[in-house]
Amino acid sequence: MNMEPASGEKIASLKTLTTVIYALYAVSLFIGITAVVAIVLNYLKREDARGTWLESHFGWQIRTFWWGLLWLVVGAATWIILLGWLVWGVACVWFVYRIAKGWLNLNDNKPMPVQ
Repeated sequence: MNMEPASGEKIASLKTLTTVIYALYAVSLFIGITAVVAIVLNYLKREDARGTWLESHFGWQIRTFWWGLLWLVVGAATWIILLGWLVWGVACVWFVYRIAKGWLNLNDNKPMPVQ
């Protein structure tokens, strides 16, 4: 485990990576496989962000992926009774909100409020 403080260069690199991951999640609304690429990057680089303000963004993105997947599955399971369309619609709005909120906080160099 790396206990040295993060350099400005490391933070800049992690911020760029976090931006790319938010973009991959946004694109996943149209091309779903990019969310898989994003979650893999989240897990591969999460340790690099540990101890920085960007750690909260990685947690936010990871939770967004798993909760989004859960709601996608629930929507699919309830699609036959037409409730799935509502679940998917609400989940889509929620997903867009999570991406936008995270991206805006990232742009303002703010951590996410929830770990």
